[in-house]
Amino acid sequence: MTNVNAVRAIASAVEGTIGPKGLNTMLVDQHGEVTITNDGITILEQMQANHPAARLVINTAKAQDEQVGDGTTTATIIAGTLVTEGFNQVAKGVPVTRVLDGIKVGVDRAVAAVSEQAVPLDGLGDARLARVALVAGRDHAEIGALVVEAARLVGRDKLLEPGFKLADAIVAKEGAAPEVFCGTIVDKEPLNDHMPKELFDVKLLVLDDALEPEEVEDEALATEAGFRKLLEHQEDFRGNLDRLIELGVTCLIVDRGVDESAEDRLTDAGVMVLRRVSARDWRKVAEHCGARPVKRGALRKGAAEIERYLGYAARVWHDERLEHVRVLGGRAKPVATILVGAATREVVAERERIAKDAASAVQAAARSGLVPGGGAAELAAIQQVLAARAGLTGMSVYGLDCVVEALRRPMSQIVHNAGFSALEKVGQVEMRQAQTGNRSLGVDCDSGEIVDLAAAMVFDPAEVKIHAIRAAGEIAEAILRIDTIIKRRDEKSNEGG
Repeated sequence: MTNVNAVRAIASAVEGTIGPKGLNTMLVDQHGEVTITNDGITILEQMQANHPAARLVINTAKAQDEQVGDGTTTATIIAGTLVTEGFNQVAKGVPVTRVLDGIKVGVDRAVAAVSEQAVPLDGLGDARLARVALVAGRDHAEIGALVVEAARLVGRDKLLEPGFKLADAIVAKEGAAPEVFCGTIVDKEPLNDHMPKELFDVKLLVLDDALEPEEVEDEALATEAGFRKLLEHQEDFRGNLDRLIELGVTCLIVDRGVDESAEDRLTDAGVMVLRRVSARDWRKVAEHCGARPVKRGALRKGAAEIERYLGYAARVWHDERLEHVRVLGGRAKPVATILVGAATREVVAERERIAKDAASAVQAAARSGLVPGGGAAELAAIQQVLAARAGLTGMSVYGLDCVVEALRRPMSQIVHNAGFSALEKVGQVEMRQAQTGNRSLGVDCDSGEIVDLAAAMVFDPAEVKIHAIRAAGEIAEAILRIDTIIKRRDEKSNEGG
């Protein structure tokens, strides 16, 4: 019961945020710092939750966010209903194993039903893609448009590439005007004010190392041989710098520190140097410009070999107002950057979350296709779940009923948040779906009328729904299987007897 109550509490913390009429949650820490958001994963990650069952729900939601980048609120709401309904059945005397058998069958049927509803996109020019971005972006049309444009810049093949996340293209800055461009941002400034602020036809080197002479151990410096070795390293280093300048390198991206002598020499040569650049940033630069990141030992090689490590960009410029450097027009792979901003830090953070949700939804739609939004897809899956009753024996049907209630929950909560009677409206939609066979029917949250959500261009990525239902089933099984909670012995406190 304590586990069930903990899961209920987690679900209640996010359920008020779902849907176009969802409200915000304010998170306040011990120092009075405030976060205002209706982003489910942000609420779950930042809320104080000590109960182990609550932590399990939060960790599963994080996994959902990592996997598809959206749908954490839906997964949490469905999980909360599954656990609550499962507990109610057990309280009535239904064996928990029978409940779990029914839940497993129901979840599998629901996933199959939603998968069947998925309709592929007609390319990245499909108008429905913009609607997906708008829905996931909480009706922020400007952000949705930027995300779709960025998706088209990188192309469908890139969106489908394992490991690529369009959400990583989001950069949030206070005072920035929203825009999208083909290029990347390095969140650093040139080493000093005397370096160039803007470069064209740029030859660029990415150094995954420090731009410093090879080190000599302190003990060796006390000997004449060690001192000579230090002088040799310094002479080699000066030669390496001269070689880069002769090759026409005009921009250096350095992972670590830069020697003072190197800074002076490169400043005089008109080279822009950016130091202590994060791996995330320099990898994007390398990908966009076609540069091959190297260690400092590679600088001793001949000019022809070093030339093969270089990347090329049309323009590199220092945005002094926003305090970063932009690398544009790389010759290799297209890389999109979506810049979002606002007047205050708190609003900037929320707009960043909105943009990342929209980007994740757009990418998921490109991978898996679309299903009707507004909870319609889950509600339509109920018919196939109910059809499985004939194949179940004994009390497993009670577990199946838990899944049916859980599939009603997303639309119920969306309708409730819009100010209508969830019991009445969801019942009407379910009846109309069964009568007409139209699985896209749902509720207009402005008027309360039953409408075709697909015709109204309200869509969700199929992948988001499928993963949310599966994740909810996993949470429910894990929680309902727990019979006893035992406090574990602290191993450290018992060391030494």
